Amino acid sequence: MPDRIIRILLVDDQPMLRTGLATVLSTEPGLEVVGEASNGQEAIHKVAQLDPDVVCMDVQMPDMDGIAATRALVEAGSRAAMLILTTFDRDDFLFETLRAGASGFMLKTAGPEQLIHAIKVVAAGESLLAPEVTGRVLDRMFNTPVEQPATVPEPSPVPQVGLTRREDEILGMLVRGKSNADIAAALFVGPATVKTHVSNILMKLNVKDRIHAVIWAYEHGYVTNGDR
Repeated sequence: MPDRIIRILLVDDQPMLRTGLATVLSTEPGLEVVGEASNGQEAIHKVAQLDPDVVCMDVQMPDMDGIAATRALVEAGSRAAMLILTTFDRDDFLFETLRAGASGFMLKTAGPEQLIHAIKVVAAGESLLAPEVTGRVLDRMFNTPVEQPATVPEPSPVPQVGLTRREDEILGMLVRGKSNADIAAALFVGPATVKTHVSNILMKLNVKDRIHAVIWAYEHGYVTNGDR
């Protein structure tokens, strides 16, 4: 038996999809679907009533969409992790959702194993992007025309956020999608050391997780001195 049951709220305007997701998730030990909602406004009420660990949130819904609902729940201090689960492929929706405070982003084309893994990851306080989405974030970040002044800020933004040279190097690896294990191998240090550096980076940037460190870098036109 798992030590802890992860309680899940499903938010989607398609009843059949909610039923299908609930059926899939109910087969996994340690997961429990505690409720469903058909739009963002209903999701806010259900979160207050049920206090789930994870909210699987659709984006395009009537009355209140998933972006607005995610933002409202995060601003209200909800402890639930927001996992976006959607079919849309618009980059502007992706970035709006992440800025709203989502911890993860998965496409509805993901398999059951991927969805279950994503729920466990965000429930543990980590962040996760579907591989297809990670590519979009990085493309958006690094394919900005170099002639734009904000792309390579001068002087370096490092003194403004107080990153050390090593933290700056690790941030460069984070925005390229490197895992802690990848970074540890590249820098010949232990995973625990990398984890400490990443925690310090998140604190200095005032962001909650790795995804939002990437978003911070994108929004600030940040170019690191490290992993180019």
